Amino acid sequence: MNFKDEMKQKVAQIEIILDEYLPAQEGLQKTVLTAMNTTVKAGGKRLRPMLINETYQMFGGKGDIVKPFMAAIEMIHTYSLIHDDLPALDNDDYRRGQKTCHIVYGEDMAILAGDALLNYAYEVATKAFDLAEKDQIMNVVEAIKILASKPGIYGMIGGQVADVELEGTPLSMEQILFIHKNKTSALIEACMMIGAVLAGASKEDVLKMEECGEYIGLAFQIQDDILDLTGDEEEIGKPVGSDEKNHKTTYVTLKGLERSQRDVEDISKKAIDILEKYDKGDCYLTNLTRFLIHRTH
Repeated sequence: MNFKDEMKQKVAQIEIILDEYLPAQEGLQKTVLTAMNTTVKAGGKRLRPMLINETYQMFGGKGDIVKPFMAAIEMIHTYSLIHDDLPALDNDDYRRGQKTCHIVYGEDMAILAGDALLNYAYEVATKAFDLAEKDQIMNVVEAIKILASKPGIYGMIGGQVADVELEGTPLSMEQILFIHKNKTSALIEACMMIGAVLAGASKEDVLKMEECGEYIGLAFQIQDDILDLTGDEEEIGKPVGSDEKNHKTTYVTLKGLERSQRDVEDISKKAIDILEKYDKGDCYLTNLTRFLIHRTH
């Protein structure tokens, strides 16, 4: 099986897990539940749950305690996208080739759907306690601590704050790297750390996964900036040039296209060098990292 087929198969398995953990669309809060579910199910690479599961398996993880975290991380990622797309932030009408949550359900329901997904993500993550063996309980506790901190003010939210406040101003490379490290890398770091922790990896190995996640996130985001200039609108599922429209200084703005493309390769190599020490099986994680740097959407 080639990599893309294998990836499709893994995405299909993640979709089943998401269906298992998404809430039923019923009751007086049905509108917000529908907004939550349809936005989570609107497609995407499912990269974050995939990273959790692949890291978990790479460290010899067995059993289902990883599944609630796979669902939870995708809910947190989706809530961040819903809020990112709002008129007060990026004001985007399309995401993944479909109308954004606030366009379909209104701003009020989009805000509530984002809030609900963030809250529900932690409710779902705690279900791992019901699946854990006695010797796995502390691993679940550690994983929840990571899940609680990396998307927060010293991670994703912190990066988003800097991104919003500095919009329209000429950014330094230091500021851009702070935004990328927090807004994008933090969640990817969380995925790889959670996968390792749940599998019972050593503290040293967990820290290595954090470092690896930082490189993957940074390379991923620079590639995102590149695609905003060079991508095909139909393929990437949103208007090309939205960064320019929103007066955003990006990595590419400062470094230029060719240098940025080289940097993506160099940063990804750092991630791959770390993975080579651990990824001894089918090397799917290593291949996934390579795929991300050459992706066209």
